[in-house]
Amino acid sequence: MLLGTHLTMLIGPSVPIPAPLSLTEALQSVEVTHKDQGRSGFQITFQVGRSGPLDLVDYSLLLNPLLRPFSRVVLIVTFSVTPRVVMDGVITNHQLSPGNEPGTATLTVTGEDVSVMMDLEKKRAEHPAQDETLIAMKILVSYVQYFLSPPTVIPPITIDPPIPIERTPVQQGTDLEYLNQMAGRHGYVFFVEPGPLPLMNRAYWGPPPRLGIPQPALSVNMGPETNVESINFQYNALAPTTVKGEVQDRQTNQKLPIRTFVSLRPPLVSQPALPFNLPNVRTSLLENSDGLNYMQAFARAQATTDKSMDAVVSANGELDALRYGTLLQPRGLVGLRGAGYSYDGFYYVKSVTHSMKKGQYRQRFSLTREGVGALSPMVMP
Repeated sequence: MLLGTHLTMLIGPSVPIPAPLSLTEALQSVEVTHKDQGRSGFQITFQVGRSGPLDLVDYSLLLNPLLRPFSRVVLIVTFSVTPRVVMDGVITNHQLSPGNEPGTATLTVTGEDVSVMMDLEKKRAEHPAQDETLIAMKILVSYVQYFLSPPTVIPPITIDPPIPIERTPVQQGTDLEYLNQMAGRHGYVFFVEPGPLPLMNRAYWGPPPRLGIPQPALSVNMGPETNVESINFQYNALAPTTVKGEVQDRQTNQKLPIRTFVSLRPPLVSQPALPFNLPNVRTSLLENSDGLNYMQAFARAQATTDKSMDAVVSANGELDALRYGTLLQPRGLVGLRGAGYSYDGFYYVKSVTHSMKKGQYRQRFSLTREGVGALSPMVMP
């Protein structure tokens, strides 16, 4: 039968292979979480038992070399006839729960996406005459064995290549920490996206991707068209933050004012909290501006304002993947309809958690945007 949803698991210490029958028969549940910041993760639960002479010493699954730490795991979900890679990662944790009743013992395997391999070695490295775009690209290219697809690195609005006689960027920490640190200065994100084929991953370093074709709409209170089982909205009026201060420009040696007013992200709503909430918004002071020129300082101030606007309106809910008909992808746009003018419209998908059991596939999601009011009178299905 081709129709329906099917899960395929590849696993192995170096090159993953289809999971043997002993693993697939013991599989109880799978949970995969994707976020737009930080590492994505997975958790696989197996039923274990000791029922024969081979199990006298220990649980057979616990001794299986395929489930050892740092074994590669690829999870593929097939909707009808279309396969989609939902996770490519490595095992980092085991949790054994012996049961007091027969059939209740479980082995839970937890892991993270392949970017965890970038977080193992702390180092001190200099990057002379290289701006943050070049540094990010150089770091990502060195992990080509995990990504295979060319990394996507989007230059910030302001680029200030360091002159070696003035300053040299110095990395202190793991490659993953440094990439996130550089991204935070510009309101950027760094993540690793699995697919489109097994063992292929795409690394992304840039602004939250809020452009492109929206995914199939989420429908609320629309009778037979409803595909969202539950959802709630929150409006955080204390989230919007503007920044003001002064910077001693290192090029002109003059004090110049810094001030931000609105987010520069592509708009998703007709009534963003900034400027509609002015003057009732938080105001923060410009911090850590020593040694920066005016454009660098302004970029960091603007990043603070942009990130604050991402958390104004949030929506958290759950849907049945079979009724939705496809996978809701994080780090992109989705339309929502049926909730009323204030909360209908387009959202940025911040995170998605896939929960899979036999006969059940649910997705929990978190959406964000900068205010209320739809941009268009309708959301296409």
